[in-house]
Amino acid sequence: MSRILVLMLMISTCALASEAAHEGGTDIVQRTVNFLLFVGLIWYLVGEPVKNFFTARSQSIADALKKVQEKLDESVNLKKEALAKITEAEKFAEELAVTTKKENKILNDNIMAQCDVELEAMVKQYASKKDFEQRNMVRDVVETIISETLDQSSEIFDREAMANVILKKVA
Repeated sequence: MSRILVLMLMISTCALASEAAHEGGTDIVQRTVNFLLFVGLIWYLVGEPVKNFFTARSQSIADALKKVQEKLDESVNLKKEALAKITEAEKFAEELAVTTKKENKILNDNIMAQCDVELEAMVKQYASKKDFEQRNMVRDVVETIISETLDQSSEIFDREAMANVILKKVA
């Protein structure tokens, strides 16, 4: 049916074309009909592909917009996740700082206790060494006095003189 209509329009275009310009009249009606037939023919031949092109173009734009919206939603979700992770990391850092301070105090207390124990041990060691050295000095003094006394015993000393010599050396 549409082919018959197109054929009739093509024939009418030739039939209605006039030579009114030679006769001095106007041919506005014929030109309008020719224009309408030409537009109808173009619409018939090109209309459907143009509609399909613009429909496909609209659909591709809509698809691209949908993809962009999905990416935007995904990036918003990733941002929320990143902010949540940052919050967790900050909490962990605060907990770590508190734990570190507690451990530092415990270690410091342990080190101070160990230093006190070592200091007491050093004081005891010093006292024992001091006692040992005093005994050695007393022994050396006694040996010196006794050796002097024995050397001088050839000259007759009495006990009182020996005791005085010993007391002088010890004092």
